[in-house]
Amino acid sequence: MDRRQSLKWLGGLTAFILPAAAPGPIWASANAGPGLQKPKGEWATLLPPAAYRVLFEEDTERPGTSPLNQEKRDGTFVCAACYLPLFDSSTKYESGTGWPSFWQPLPAAVATRTDFKIIYPRTEYHCARCGGHQGHIFNDGPKPTGKRYCNNGVALQFVPRDEKLPELRT
Repeated sequence: MDRRQSLKWLGGLTAFILPAAAPGPIWASANAGPGLQKPKGEWATLLPPAAYRVLFEEDTERPGTSPLNQEKRDGTFVCAACYLPLFDSSTKYESGTGWPSFWQPLPAAVATRTDFKIIYPRTEYHCARCGGHQGHIFNDGPKPTGKRYCNNGVALQFVPRDEKLPELRT
């Protein structure tokens, strides 16, 4: 490989990796970004450590550890940080992945961006209100959407249909 080929290869690799290092989220939704913003230290005092790490440090919980995997009741799954309703239980299904999975979020509930953390680009989704990381979207879900919203259980709370949804956190 000569110098010119090396520079072309390096330039292509840089163009591929740089979006992962871009400051702040690159949101793809109807709004420009999260509407509820708090300093990370404040979120850390409001949430259990595992939920904070997933929601605001974009960690991933171990598969098979969430009690929400077994949740079969009618109700709503809300963001564990700000309580925005994200998914109706009628869209939850068993994906076999070890994480709660849904084939469709509620309207305007999530925002997306491209995630390059494992080099391979994936579509990451966040709560549209607080920006809390929820999981990733894959194209291997059931009909009618063919999507799998693979969610971290600690990033959600379940509210049974017969209970009142919590007030949105401010």
